Amino acid sequence: MPAETAPAAPSRHLPIRKDWLAATQEPALEPERPIIDPHHHLWDRPGNRYLFHDLLEDLGSGHNIRATVFLECREMYRAEGPPELRSLGESEFVAGVAAMSESGKYGAARACAGIVGNVDLRIGSRAKGVLEQHIVVSGGRFRGIRNGSTWHADPSLRIFTSGAPEGLLRDRTWREGFAALAPLNLSFEAWMFHTQLADLVDLARAFPETKIVLNHIGGALGVGPYADKRKEVFAEWQTQIQKLGQFPNVYIKLGGLGMPSLSGFEMGRQDSAPSSEQLARVWRPYIDACIEAFGPERAMFESNFPVDKGMCSYANLWNAFKRIAENYSADEKHAMFHNTALKFYRLW
Repeated sequence: MPAETAPAAPSRHLPIRKDWLAATQEPALEPERPIIDPHHHLWDRPGNRYLFHDLLEDLGSGHNIRATVFLECREMYRAEGPPELRSLGESEFVAGVAAMSESGKYGAARACAGIVGNVDLRIGSRAKGVLEQHIVVSGGRFRGIRNGSTWHADPSLRIFTSGAPEGLLRDRTWREGFAALAPLNLSFEAWMFHTQLADLVDLARAFPETKIVLNHIGGALGVGPYADKRKEVFAEWQTQIQKLGQFPNVYIKLGGLGMPSLSGFEMGRQDSAPSSEQLARVWRPYIDACIEAFGPERAMFESNFPVDKGMCSYANLWNAFKRIAENYSADEKHAMFHNTALKFYRLW
């Protein structure tokens, strides 16, 4: 996970097939419902480009997207300078996109209203100064960081890992850097496999003043050694999710299930793209378990685009979430689709 390296196009993601997606794209359900999309990326990689106009195309799919939050993906890092400062290039790049969006020239949605970047917290006490620079170059839009910590001993899962060492979240120097977040009113995005969630429990207990949000429902694995163990994995994963839900400083993102390389769901390889009904049916048990553990006030639906775009269209994805949420109250729906993200990322 060195800050100075930017990975090549991720082969672990399904390719985006626009014609395949368009053939089954649905009209938006509840098109007036306000939505904040709290998790998407922007990148320009060989054969894999998703930039502002690509995002705008998805935001225009019929749902009422009010704002979005950009999540780090090690894109547009500075080519020169001290390694620990090169990630400032990503915040600068996304701040420019946000400024374009704020002009109103490209629609009402405030794209990249919040920016989550990458500062390698293994630099310890020096992290504070780097975080402050991200706040400045982002034009005040910087809201926190993500250090991907996905790790597994099984060689078949190595392609899905972030390059972080085992036990990153327990590392003493890393935690020294982590301690700089709360005083700057910044949050931490946790991305790991379900087998590592005990590390996040320990971190949340040690830093109760730091807001943490678990990405992609906690990385419940369904591939490699877990391919035929969905029931066992679900039980193990749910136990840790329930533990995390007891910490008021921990939130969860409801999504990321369109990554078949991790979830094991193969709908992205069907002859036709999945309908929202099919997506909802498969995803519901996981999302309901998360909402039960965290409550709607600490849960937020996410697109994880363009990663999940290999499995489904933006329109069908949000339709699936709306189907899953159909039995919740109006206030609970408003929280999960809009208000939780609004408050967590301070977008007002």
